[in-house]
Amino acid sequence: MKAQYRDFVIRGWEKRDRTFADDVIHSVLTEYGLPWQPEEADRDVLEVEKFYQDPGGEFWVIEREGKVVGTGAYYPVKRGNRAVELRKMYLLPAVRGQGLGKYLLEQLENAIASRGFQEIWIETASVLKEAVKLYESSGYEPATGVETARCDRVYVKFL
Repeated sequence: MKAQYRDFVIRGWEKRDRTFADDVIHSVLTEYGLPWQPEEADRDVLEVEKFYQDPGGEFWVIEREGKVVGTGAYYPVKRGNRAVELRKMYLLPAVRGQGLGKYLLEQLENAIASRGFQEIWIETASVLKEAVKLYESSGYEPATGVETARCDRVYVKFL
């Protein structure tokens, strides 16, 4: 995967991105008062190959001027029918408000649909107000079944 949005490059994760992706996610979680959980909810970021690539998902990084400024990912899940869970969609504060999040979400949805998946599930926290607004304005419907301790909302979109 490789896409361009303004002066951003969205591309597939590489091993060299591990620390940079961790830093982005940890930073955004801290900004919103949410815990970084490397042994639990964030273990997948430390083991991208196992959690995303091996089961048929993808993990992307967003770069500007060679610096990782965001992430977005998905992997197949058992809930639903031909379903994936959208995960780790985080952008640093300096790159928000430019339409990048909406563009990233659209690109993820296109990639998911092209692989024949039919449902996209998202777990998020109410405190991530911008994310909640983006998901709700992009056709995601509230659902039930939160599985991640720091999350209090679940959404689903049928493709």
